[in-house]
Amino acid sequence: MWITLGVILGGRFGYVLFYKPGILVTDPLQIFFVWQGGMSFHGGFLGVALAIILFCWSRRIDAFRVGDLVAAAVPIGLFFGRIANFINGELWGKPSTVPWAMVFPGAGPLPRHPSQLYEAALEGIVLFIVLRLATHVYGSLHRPGLTIGLFALGYGVARILVEFARQPDEHIGYLLGGFLTMGMVLSLPLVILGALFIWRATEGAPDWLKANPFAARAAATK
Repeated sequence: MWITLGVILGGRFGYVLFYKPGILVTDPLQIFFVWQGGMSFHGGFLGVALAIILFCWSRRIDAFRVGDLVAAAVPIGLFFGRIANFINGELWGKPSTVPWAMVFPGAGPLPRHPSQLYEAALEGIVLFIVLRLATHVYGSLHRPGLTIGLFALGYGVARILVEFARQPDEHIGYLLGGFLTMGMVLSLPLVILGALFIWRATEGAPDWLKANPFAARAAATK
């Protein structure tokens, strides 16, 4: 329930904040009009992270360990979410001449990259396999925060790569040089965060990075 609320509220607030901030001034009530569409993965990510932290804090359990379990399962949802984007004919790719390019209703007559399927493959299938190997073969769950780091880094890299084939939002377009999109900008912090979490799980990580206030609170109340 906590994660569901985090996804919906975070995804919607993130979409408005990152992609249509003008709504906050012109008609702030539209923030709650979730039936009109418009959800942001990055906002949902922040919403889920906050939900996990609050839930674990209230239950006095380690948020890093719970976050690892959640991160390992997220690619399943991402896969079906991107398949839904494909079926709905939304978030299509750029015009292309590749053999598998297709025409999307509402996107004009030109064949385009099915970028939704690219994301389903990378963010869903490939990332799931990577995390599955990490948790069940290499024991990443024994290093709190490592699975979170692998997920954040993997998603960020996959999203940035697909953005080169994905059509940017019409009302935003490119931010710089005809290639930099909002999706890239929002994914870069995930890459950095993921790298920090992976570093944190190593033996040589500095003490300030290894700090885990959630584990300390949980231990103090046992």
